[in-house]
Amino acid sequence: MVRNSIFRSIKSIPMKHVVPVLLLLFLGLNLKGQTLSEAKEGSVSFVTSQNVYVKFQSTADISVGDTLYVVEDSKRIPVLVVKDMSSISCVCIPVSAKKISVADKVLTQPKITQASKAEVDVIPVIVPATIIIDTASVKKELPEELKQNVSGRISVSSYSNFSNVSDFSQRMRYTFSLNARNIGGSKLSGESYISFVHKLNQWEQVKDNIFNGLKIYSLSFNYALNKNNNIWVGRKINPKLSNVGAIDGLQYETKIRSFTAGAFAGARPDYKDYSFNLSLLQYGGYIGHDYANQKGGSVQTSVAFVEQKNNGYIDRRFTYLQHSNSLLANLYFFGSAEFDLYNKERNITSQDTTYTQNNSPSLSNLYVSLRYKVIKQLSLSISYSNRQNIIYYETYKSIIDQLLYASTMQGYTFQVNFRPGKKISIGANAGYRFSKTDPKPSKNLYSYVTYSNVPWLNASATLSTTLMQTSYVNGSIYSLGLSRDIIPGKLYGGIAYRYVDYKFENNEMTLKQNMAEMDLTWSIMKKLSCSLNYEGTFEKGNNYERIYVNLTQRF
Repeated sequence: MVRNSIFRSIKSIPMKHVVPVLLLLFLGLNLKGQTLSEAKEGSVSFVTSQNVYVKFQSTADISVGDTLYVVEDSKRIPVLVVKDMSSISCVCIPVSAKKISVADKVLTQPKITQASKAEVDVIPVIVPATIIIDTASVKKELPEELKQNVSGRISVSSYSNFSNVSDFSQRMRYTFSLNARNIGGSKLSGESYISFVHKLNQWEQVKDNIFNGLKIYSLSFNYALNKNNNIWVGRKINPKLSNVGAIDGLQYETKIRSFTAGAFAGARPDYKDYSFNLSLLQYGGYIGHDYANQKGGSVQTSVAFVEQKNNGYIDRRFTYLQHSNSLLANLYFFGSAEFDLYNKERNITSQDTTYTQNNSPSLSNLYVSLRYKVIKQLSLSISYSNRQNIIYYETYKSIIDQLLYASTMQGYTFQVNFRPGKKISIGANAGYRFSKTDPKPSKNLYSYVTYSNVPWLNASATLSTTLMQTSYVNGSIYSLGLSRDIIPGKLYGGIAYRYVDYKFENNEMTLKQNMAEMDLTWSIMKKLSCSLNYEGTFEKGNNYERIYVNLTQRF
């Protein structure tokens, strides 16, 4: 029926337009329907010693075993792996040494999905009786309509600590984030992420300095000169500049086909309280290249140069290189390297504390990772890191000798995730870190098995084991957790028990702990949610209990 209607419509078209129309129809009917799902953004709602809880508006398109990332400038760093989930929440395990805190934002990896056969084969086509082409208008690019799009959230959190060996304490955190695109239909956009933290009955620090409680992580405006040129003013973390952090000042970026170039000038936030400090001037630039093929693979390469000052003197000067590659099917590579271009060496023979400047490049950070999806149910990944202490020669002037003496920390991480069936997932994460100054290397092994539909309970169960060995402690942690949708789409809950057994090397002391956890997430309305988390630690003679409550309104 569809094909007959198409041919009847073609007969009404003038002969000179028949060939172009047939070509368009042929291409449209034979296109493979692939769509790229957008990366979902979630927020960390609770952190325990073993698990990290992340809330999403919806967990559609997220699967057990998926990796969640944080974005530090242009680096998409893997930090969590989903081991259990509900309709709006994921229970994750850390896979990185990076510290994860409540309210941190994490992202999923965009997925390429294949459209169904019905979506590919049946394409509605409307052909007008006559086609009139205005050659003059073709040369003019029609202006794209700018539509205002505003989203954000306001949240209030309470952290309460109870113990039989210390006083009760309660910390409050208020968070406001806003993302306003094309304000009033204009080319002006703005974004902000601000939090305020204080302890009850402890206002002295805030009164002395408001920035002891107020943290402005982002507050900037963007003006799009056109689709290829943008200007930012204010405090903003540039995703193309890794390890620079927030920039207070002016940023500019331009795109020419597959190339991107940018520059910035401004200051760093104060290293003590994250306030504004014009004495910490910085400037730099970057250039990058992006390539994507028709199969969904991509290559991204960028290089950046940054110079940072303190009261007019060079604090740090470095260059950063980054490369990611997913051209080969099921294989993903990411690598980054950071080189300091301004170094000082202690004059050993000198009688005073003088230093000699050395501008030869020195490697300060190297990270490479490789992830391979062997089959649909099995994925493997390995990473290597080589890190030295970052030295700001003016800021850390009083402890510069200590930092120069510190040796490089190196480490390997290996991860495997296997899903032999729809209801079961198995995974392991092994790490090995070493430094010349450590008496012995640090080793850790985390393994888990998750069953997503326990009979009679209609719940997901996760059994995990953590083994660790460091220069000062050997230990093991055994954990069992259950979670389920109590009211589908409205109320999600979970409970867990952990047994901790530590042995300290220096004094041969042991520490045994029993830990209990409970969490509830209530979707009150479409954009209003509340979460409650409890964690109790019980050891011989000592009890420690923590309660976290969060209320979030999105708009």
